[in-house]
Amino acid sequence: MFDMNKTTKIALFPGTFDPITNGHMDVIQRADPLFDKLIIAVGHNPDKNVVFPQDQRVEMIQEIVAESCPNVEVQSFKGLTVDFARQVGATVILRGLRNVTDLHHEFQLALTNRAVGDIETVFIMSGENFGFTSSSLIKQIAAGGKIDRLLPLLPKLVIDKLKEMTKEQLLSSIEHF
Repeated sequence: MFDMNKTTKIALFPGTFDPITNGHMDVIQRADPLFDKLIIAVGHNPDKNVVFPQDQRVEMIQEIVAESCPNVEVQSFKGLTVDFARQVGATVILRGLRNVTDLHHEFQLALTNRAVGDIETVFIMSGENFGFTSSSLIKQIAAGGKIDRLLPLLPKLVIDKLKEMTKEQLLSSIEHF
């Protein structure tokens, strides 16, 4: 069970982060001071088409968080989140919530993670400017050629990387276009 008296509080923030958005960054920046260490766990989901390979997502996130989030480290993983959480000594799983739909899905995951991995989940509500932001929507907008319009939603580094891609590369990453 989760013990608030443990000396080191390590949170694991898992996700595909394809790409990482300012909504993700909002959660990371607000969670960073709450924990001794925050590990951004960049997962591999074989069921998802991705724009950026896993190693590139890790590198981008490392560069984006380097100066603003001193307690954050970025790692890649495959397999079950609860297994990786145990491997890195995480005391909680961190999740961001944008809306009620997210809550329904995340609530089920949190209960499963507690039952299977004996780990609690901490939720942080997204900032009001990011309640509608999703990586899938971002990819659709980018594939439509409107990358500059994404600046309020994405870190500049991600915008620059998207601009380097062809429309075909972007279209191939969209699951339901």
